[in-house]
Amino acid sequence: MFVFVCAGCSAELTTPLSQVSLPVHARQKYGNGAQLPVLMESGTFAVDPDPWGGPWRMWDEIDPGEAEARGIYAPVYALSDSTAGASVIAPGDIRGTRLIPEKRGGACCGLDGADGPNMACEACDLPVATRVDDCSLWQAVRLSSDAVHRVPIDGIHAAPLSWAELAEKGEKTPPFEPIATWGGRLGSNHYWSWSPQWEAAAGQALAHLLVASQGQPVKVPGGLTADVFQRALDALLPAGPRNRRAVLAGPGQPSPDAGVDILLVPVHPQTGETWTPAAPTASAYLVPLPLGVWLWLVSPQPYLPAPASGRIPQDVLRDDPLPLLPNHLFRADRGTFQNTLVRLPAVRIPWLRTILDTQGVSADLF
Repeated sequence: MFVFVCAGCSAELTTPLSQVSLPVHARQKYGNGAQLPVLMESGTFAVDPDPWGGPWRMWDEIDPGEAEARGIYAPVYALSDSTAGASVIAPGDIRGTRLIPEKRGGACCGLDGADGPNMACEACDLPVATRVDDCSLWQAVRLSSDAVHRVPIDGIHAAPLSWAELAEKGEKTPPFEPIATWGGRLGSNHYWSWSPQWEAAAGQALAHLLVASQGQPVKVPGGLTADVFQRALDALLPAGPRNRRAVLAGPGQPSPDAGVDILLVPVHPQTGETWTPAAPTASAYLVPLPLGVWLWLVSPQPYLPAPASGRIPQDVLRDDPLPLLPNHLFRADRGTFQNTLVRLPAVRIPWLRTILDTQGVSADLF
């Protein structure tokens, strides 16, 4: 456990926090006018290894060697030139700060952090953090790595959960959820949609699946996994017999067959480590999925009428309406897909660069 203190005056700025992995959807921009919830669970923080926010440099201003040193292997519109290593927390876990009104940025419904740090230490006025809560952005506070220090709390050492514990007690992420929006005639509105977290997770995984495909057709398991990935894989990869096979693998699951080419595996939500089989196959490519998404894929919750309890006979089904479903096919998050693919060295292979440069024409996939 840690608390964060101001680098200028050592005033405490947070509640006690434990470190976890940065969520895949941390940089997601979702929809138009959507009210996204808080990014981080209360009592946790995650370190973002990459710079975030302004100032920005256009791609033609950056030497290719410098971009590769930063882990970027294909052109992007612009790169952030801010300080890397911000610690991301829930807004409710910040203490001893005040907003800087003139740093509101260009937001329409809240704060977007476009003007840099917009929160200052109450004790010494040093800008220490950036609050983000504008529409279509996940709500978070980003503590500047050059303005705060992390101080361990003596006597509190929480060991990460084991894979077996996560498989048994981990929280599933439902694939559908209601999305709140601004701008309705009577105020905020809601609509039922695919989960933004699932769309971001699929964007990251799809980039890895394309690399793992080696330019060959890929077959994923049927059901929800196919709903999420198969349509995009069939559209982006050559037609023909599906020569490479992907399966779900992880804690509590049967050992994958020796001939499996691709494993869809969970990422530890605390350490960020990708699950690896006890006897890893040299040729199997590990495609990472957030634990909550992976748990739902390996053990989905059926959307079926449930037998009633109490005085109603057990063989009588409820007449409650079934949950609403999205009115469109699943689409992976375009931004997460692009941000992941440009950070994989394999993107320099010509056919992958072609997908990166032309996937905008496949608007129904993203």
